[in-house]
Amino acid sequence: MVIPKFRMFSSLMMAISLVAFSSIAFAQTTTTRSASSRSVASGEKMKIKGVVTRRDADTFIIRDSNGVDTTVRLDDRTSVKANGGFLRSGSNYAQTQILRGLNLEVEGRGNASGDLVAEKIRFAESDLRVARAVESRAAPLEDRATNTESKLTQVEQNAQRLSGQMDELSAVANTAKGGAKAAQETADAAVSGVNTTNDRISALDDYVPQTVLAVNFKVGSAVLSPDSKTKLDEVATKALNAKGYVVEVSGFADATGSVERNRALSQRRADAVIRYLVENHNIPLRRIVTPYGYGESHPVADNTSRTGRAENRRVEVKLLVNKGLMQKAPTMTTSSSGE
Repeated sequence: MVIPKFRMFSSLMMAISLVAFSSIAFAQTTTTRSASSRSVASGEKMKIKGVVTRRDADTFIIRDSNGVDTTVRLDDRTSVKANGGFLRSGSNYAQTQILRGLNLEVEGRGNASGDLVAEKIRFAESDLRVARAVESRAAPLEDRATNTESKLTQVEQNAQRLSGQMDELSAVANTAKGGAKAAQETADAAVSGVNTTNDRISALDDYVPQTVLAVNFKVGSAVLSPDSKTKLDEVATKALNAKGYVVEVSGFADATGSVERNRALSQRRADAVIRYLVENHNIPLRRIVTPYGYGESHPVADNTSRTGRAENRRVEVKLLVNKGLMQKAPTMTTSSSGE
């Protein structure tokens, strides 16, 4: 099993590199992007193999082996499945599973905008696992990089202001009897402010739970109840009023039935929660950690009782907020004295 593990590791590294490169390439000029993009004629049938480099709500960009990008549009008729094995049909997947770094094949026809409207999307289960690993690591890193860059700019501005204040304090200390004490107090406040800012930057890598809730489901069902929708409405309102947040969604099932059936059922429940948050509250996909179905593992109650099984049929939703952004910015005070 050494060779398959090595191949999967190589695929993971290649996918991470491609996602990072696509983020840089997207920031280049429009002329550069159009030179490597493909426009599909209206009605033209086309099949493309490549890697997903960008994902939006109902579109994604696929890059083929020649480095040419094509915009693919999804609709209600798009079939998303994993490739099946010998005498076995592949599993169906929700459109939310089309992630950056996923190696896939798409077949469809062009529309009036030059996009490829997808009819069939196929990929390997192993490639999906690689893409999930890439997405779970890439999205938080991108948010952290953006937040860190903004905070570093603020630190530079604070440092310039502090430098001017220190010069003024030196002059006061040399000309006033009480200037030395005032200068020391202000200098201490300045150092404290810089230290606080540095602590905030260090905390940008950490996320803390602001809201944790569970929505429950009926036996064998992935349909949200009115009570579950009310809970999701509340967490969506909190998310849209927060800064630097991500939403983590995990699906679970009770121990009734087979392990594989429960794993698939828990994934459908997680996808149902994601779909409700995106379609009803416009939560951006980049704010949602890739949903995962744990099946009957991680129970919160005893599966031998009816009440316990009801508690285990759930989806856990966690609203995580960037720890650094939750901390208050330092305030600078200047005191003076004289005779």
